[in-house]
Amino acid sequence: MAAFSGSESEDGRSSSQDEEGPNTEGGPEDDANSLLHKALHSKSMEMVDFLLLKYRAKEPTTKAEMLSSVIKEHQDHFPEIFSNAAEFMQLVFGIDVKEVDRSTHTYVLVTTLGLTYDGMVSDGHRFPNTGLLVTVLRVIAVEDDCAPEEKVWEALNILGVHDGKEHWLYGEPRELLTKVWVQKQYLVYHQVPNSDPARYEFLWGRRAHAETTTSKALKFVVSVNDRDPCSLPSLPEGPECNEDHYA
Repeated sequence: MAAFSGSESEDGRSSSQDEEGPNTEGGPEDDANSLLHKALHSKSMEMVDFLLLKYRAKEPTTKAEMLSSVIKEHQDHFPEIFSNAAEFMQLVFGIDVKEVDRSTHTYVLVTTLGLTYDGMVSDGHRFPNTGLLVTVLRVIAVEDDCAPEEKVWEALNILGVHDGKEHWLYGEPRELLTKVWVQKQYLVYHQVPNSDPARYEFLWGRRAHAETTTSKALKFVVSVNDRDPCSLPSLPEGPECNEDHYA
């Protein structure tokens, strides 16, 4: 959708054109770069689709398979495409793409922080929600192992996840945080003692402590914060999102 600045004059020209002179559009090189950028972004999302299939099937993959199945004519750009897809898998879905054999460039897909929870839900959603759990565990770790409920929701709101609002990828977030992950012993959710009016807080559950450590979570926070914000994957939401793209 084009965005216009300036008001339109009576003869049909915009005031911005009158003030700025002739419109100078990018040349062929700019057009080529734009097309390449779109093509690489599309390939990165195709790679995400491919890696999700491998994760669901619990199958490894190789660089050769990714080149033949996904990259195809863009093989010179494999490092960029693979890096973008791997970062998306980690931050959005909570899945790490790990190389286990350098000689054959074989990769496996495992949950971030070493969690055993695969994040696949059974209510019709097709995507792992472990990424949201990892985010909550990170927030609790940063808050000295005890995060006020409002701090957790502030962090999730930045991701477009809001209390009481169904999310296209993660489902109903309050149910996940206060019921599903509490029952699975990844989180503890309880009222702050002697609080009036009642306030609530989140802590790591027994299973989270058994499977990972707060130091690993804090190192993950540092690694995310050290990344260029412009390079971090954005999560589409609302009517512009098409779930089928990630199927």
